[in-house]
Amino acid sequence: MKRSANAKWQGGLKDGQGSFGVASGAIKDVKYGFRTRFEDAPGTNPEELIAAAHAACFAMAFSAQLGERGITPEAVDATSTITFENLTLTRSDLKVTLKAPGADRAKIDEAAAAAKVGCPISKVLKLEIGLELTVL
Repeated sequence: MKRSANAKWQGGLKDGQGSFGVASGAIKDVKYGFRTRFEDAPGTNPEELIAAAHAACFAMAFSAQLGERGITPEAVDATSTITFENLTLTRSDLKVTLKAPGADRAKIDEAAAAAKVGCPISKVLKLEIGLELTVL
């Protein structure tokens, strides 16, 4: 399986603008620029997309790991916050809420630890990964 995305950039670093999209068409012609990446201008940036990918990947991996332990979650809500400093991604903090009434906490913690290191996005990221887990 292969997945692809494309990006275009026109102009200089600070005054230029780019756009990107994905081959599936789910994301099309999304604009980004210096101010959306390095300041707080409205819009997105590559780091935010990595955060989205990590949160989505972890949520699925966690569900799979729970399933291997006989737990079917009602819901997994995952947020990744990427830290970007000195032009380097240094950390992804996962904040996860699991709704799985009556599930064994030891099995949940084991599943979360396995998902944290085992999800494909975690494997590709060369940074520290934090995990805060709330179980409802």
